[in-house]
Amino acid sequence: MRKLLLLPIRFYQYAISPMMASHCRHYPTCSHYAVEAISHHGALKGLFLTIRRLLRCHPWAEGGYDPVPGTTNSVCLQDGLSCVHAEHSHTTTQTRQ
Repeated sequence: MRKLLLLPIRFYQYAISPMMASHCRHYPTCSHYAVEAISHHGALKGLFLTIRRLLRCHPWAEGGYDPVPGTTNSVCLQDGLSCVHAEHSHTTTQTRQ
C-alpha cells in the first residue's frame, strides 16, 4: 500500500514540480513530507499526516521547519533531496535528473 501511495507523489516530484516556479513555505516541502510520513508511519497514518500538512499549506501560513511527527531524530539536508532517519537503518534519497 505504501508503494502505491508513493507513486503519484514521486510522479509529481519528478514530472510536475521541476516545471513550477513556486517556492514552498515549509521545510521539508509538502511532497517530501508526504514521502517521509508514509515511509515512517505507514499508509494510513502517513496519509492522514500528509493531508493535515496540506491543509496547513496556504498563503497565510507562517511556514518554516515542520518535521514529520515522531521523526525528531530526522535530519533533512538543505538540498531538500535527502532525509536520514536515525531510528531507521535506511536512507530515503531522491535525485533529480
